[in-house]
Amino acid sequence: MTTTVTPDVVAVQRRTVATLIAAQVVGATGITIGIATASLLARDLSGSEKLAGLSQTFQVLGTAVAAFLLARLMSRRGRRAGLVTGYLLGAAGAVTAVVAGVVGSMALLLVGALLLGATSAANSGARYAATDLAPARTRARSLSTVVWASTIGAVAGPNLTGPAGGLARVLGIPELTGPFAVGSIGMLAAAVVIGVFLRPDPLLLARAEAGAPATAPTGTSWGRAVAAVRERPVLGCAVAGLAAAHAAMVAVMVMTPLHMEHGGAELRVIGVVISVHVLGMFAFSPVVGWLADRHGRPPVLVAGGVLLLVSLVIASRSPEGSSWQIFVGLFLLGLGWSFATVASSTLVADHAPLDARTDVQGAADLVMGLTAAAAGGLAGVVVGVWGYATLALLCLALVAVVVTAGLAAGADWQTAPHER
Repeated sequence: MTTTVTPDVVAVQRRTVATLIAAQVVGATGITIGIATASLLARDLSGSEKLAGLSQTFQVLGTAVAAFLLARLMSRRGRRAGLVTGYLLGAAGAVTAVVAGVVGSMALLLVGALLLGATSAANSGARYAATDLAPARTRARSLSTVVWASTIGAVAGPNLTGPAGGLARVLGIPELTGPFAVGSIGMLAAAVVIGVFLRPDPLLLARAEAGAPATAPTGTSWGRAVAAVRERPVLGCAVAGLAAAHAAMVAVMVMTPLHMEHGGAELRVIGVVISVHVLGMFAFSPVVGWLADRHGRPPVLVAGGVLLLVSLVIASRSPEGSSWQIFVGLFLLGLGWSFATVASSTLVADHAPLDARTDVQGAADLVMGLTAAAAGGLAGVVVGVWGYATLALLCLALVAVVVTAGLAAGADWQTAPHER
């Protein structure tokens, strides 16, 4: 006779969060190390500054598509399978980007950027994995702790740009491809951490604890997500806030290295600015999570919109090159993104029904990614024609969406939370 042992859910949640933290540290190093050089490599390969933002745009587009596809995989096989797949695809993309630089192919660089998006999608999916077994009263803190874990790797990544360039010279490959070579190692390490230690799978355990049927859900993944949004309109507000905040951040961030280089800023200084920006994105997320648990998700989402507004006004006044405005503006841009992302992502985790949880989360990240990809693609054109300041001011329209979404969610966020 076989005895079934029920796992201690609290202990599993602690182990899950610890594992996700470890993976985020090395995974974030892998994905952010190339941020400072991606637009420069794209410019060199394409021969046009107007196309400099395409590599980041394709990466964001890849993130959007991968988020949806990985969510479908998670729905059937659990979080571990989806996260490992995302990190491995990203590592393959980083190697492809190196090859693109060696052979001088812009098309190959864009293929690599698409694949790199899978690691960004895995990093985003990890924040939701932290909420599968978390009680509602601490759900935002669980999510934000995993987001915070990216701080170490994400801040270190851009600062490794210089050493990675030196490694590239030793290896005999173009200097701008060095960060991608180093980044592939971080992504592979993240895949190993998740594959070995994310056991038991938090999503599968949450379903078992709730007595959910083992059979596959009916209908399409997108159809289940749309049905959930219709049933719980607060999910629509959350997705709108998430997408608009991410689009504003991506549009300005991808054009900042080019704006600084026009003024003669060194690659090292550009890397420091990106590090400061990433610090704002991740370092204070536990505080943001605490605020969201204590005061509610919608007020924190509105606060994120206000921070984004201030950041864009300051960034719009920055001269080319290195300046205090670009440092402060990019830091606040990251901090506003943190407020908006933690709040809106927790709203999604709160209200997505268990039987469609990954479907809703994947659809939310798909919309977020597609919106950001469009914004990133247009950013290069706007900067090429009207300049960086105009880009920052145009993004204020996206900030208005963030604030409106937060206000609209305010009256509805406490109703119909998901089953756990």
